[in-house]
Amino acid sequence: MSDIGTEEIVTEHEPGGAGRALVVLPTYNEARNLEGVVPLILGADERIDILIVDDASPDGTGEIADRIVAEMPRVSVLHREGKLGLGSAYLTGFDWGLARGYEWLIEMDADFSHDPKYLPKLLDAASGEVDLAIGSRYVQGVNVINWPMSRLLLSWYANKYAHWVTGLPLKDATSGFKCFRREVLEAIDFDRVGSTGYTFQIEMDYRAWKKGFRLGEVPIVFTDRAEGQSKMSGAIMREAIWRVWSLRFRSLFGRL
Repeated sequence: MSDIGTEEIVTEHEPGGAGRALVVLPTYNEARNLEGVVPLILGADERIDILIVDDASPDGTGEIADRIVAEMPRVSVLHREGKLGLGSAYLTGFDWGLARGYEWLIEMDADFSHDPKYLPKLLDAASGEVDLAIGSRYVQGVNVINWPMSRLLLSWYANKYAHWVTGLPLKDATSGFKCFRREVLEAIDFDRVGSTGYTFQIEMDYRAWKKGFRLGEVPIVFTDRAEGQSKMSGAIMREAIWRVWSLRFRSLFGRL
């Protein structure tokens, strides 16, 4: 469904099926984090498998992923030709998981900012009262550790801005830690998803909401990455400013 380019899939098992969840784990230069976070994800819930989507990381992340796949039967890896963007990585992973029958598909970061201990809560929410469960930093006050005040304020006001422009009934529309029922992703035309960076999270929430699916927020504590560098950039923020207006107007004119 999405333009994913050329890639090679390496897998050591037959994943998927009813009652299974797939964590899509995009990586770019996460060599110092990957070996630590994967066992924690697998240990959090027996229903979970992992797909690592690596964008040709120059630090050797792809090689580490291959070694993990050989040792852990619930992990697969997809290698892409280059750095194609976070949104593209998730859509590629969603395509892969939907084709293999996964019942839930989960977004999360590989840098320990999203604690795997919350995975069962997200899965329980998305298998119960909501269709899209969002790990929220702001639904119960402000639960962020180790961010400078400037970054915290940027995130806080970005969510206020997104709510003001789009009407999304969320405290944390920019969260990248979330669990979709497969029916939500099946209802979204990936070829029409235009966001590549920060706004990808808002766009996916917005499209799910406009399709009539139930959104819910699960409180989490977010901890800034301990290793590696943030992928945030000025270009990503500029995209966020105009993209939410694009979503609003496209929805108003029936072109979403």
